[in-house]
Amino acid sequence: MGALLVVKNLRTYFFSRAGVIRAVDNVSFIIDQGEILGLVGESGCGKSVTCLSIMRLVDWPGRIVSGQVLLEGRDLLTLSQEEIRRLRGSRLAMIFQEPTSSMNPVFRVGSQVMEAIRVHQRVSRDVARYQVLELMRLVGIPDLERRFYQFPHQLSGGMLQRMMIAMALANRPSLLIADEPVTALDVTIQAQILDLIKELRDQTGTAVLLITHNMGVVAETCDRVVVMYLGKVVEEAPVQVLFNAPQHPYTQGLLASIPRLDEQVEWLQVIPGAVPSPLDLPPGCRFCNRCPHVMPLCHTVEPPLLEMSPRHRVACYLYREEGQP
Repeated sequence: MGALLVVKNLRTYFFSRAGVIRAVDNVSFIIDQGEILGLVGESGCGKSVTCLSIMRLVDWPGRIVSGQVLLEGRDLLTLSQEEIRRLRGSRLAMIFQEPTSSMNPVFRVGSQVMEAIRVHQRVSRDVARYQVLELMRLVGIPDLERRFYQFPHQLSGGMLQRMMIAMALANRPSLLIADEPVTALDVTIQAQILDLIKELRDQTGTAVLLITHNMGVVAETCDRVVVMYLGKVVEEAPVQVLFNAPQHPYTQGLLASIPRLDEQVEWLQVIPGAVPSPLDLPPGCRFCNRCPHVMPLCHTVEPPLLEMSPRHRVACYLYREEGQP
């Protein structure tokens, strides 16, 4: 399959009186058609800002400084506000992190999904209503007629998240961005929502960019993974390769911190040290002050992304070939 989304050297900075925060700093990755790509890392690493940049939803004091975001060959960063508004909800859709705050509390949920359809399609209210009911059936919502006329507060968190997915899929987007779609849900509902996303990908061919810090979610759902740390991509690999043979020390630390059912330990493994302040980033590798394999070069020169194998890249000097700078 060909590339659907190509992100090239994306930089999004936040400008404050205290200084410049480089939230997304020279990030590049590709999503193929029909692929589920996981974007992972601890809180504050730049995952959500990356996706808000793709959607062109970054507000002041944030600004997209440079880079390209090519969706089906069109650079989203060069489009006018009217052009990008037409793409949002049609070719490009997003499920936000908190379903209870993503819908207007004073309008019925069915009418809100209808509005998403009628904004992008020239159809009557009856046709739009029929489409909404079909979408609700597709995402597994029972008792369609009653649920259609309910308000957001009358739905459970899992049901409301399903309505958000229905709204995002209303116009058959090419790319669906899911920002922590299961964070606020209990474990059973989490599994149902993740299964639903995979089923919808299989049925509709929609590619998915899944933002999460949960490596278990990544293992069950994604085809490939991009690992971020302090605004940088530190590793990118197919999901099985990443879990079987992680190369970057940060990725290794993330995976080692996951509790295992077949082991009894008194303390979970942690990554030593603390995340540097985004206003005072270290020169060179941003992980150098926490890395067990740090070398003098790591403190001075930022490591490039090295190709380890097909579609597996890692930004670490441990894998530098002899003679390379």
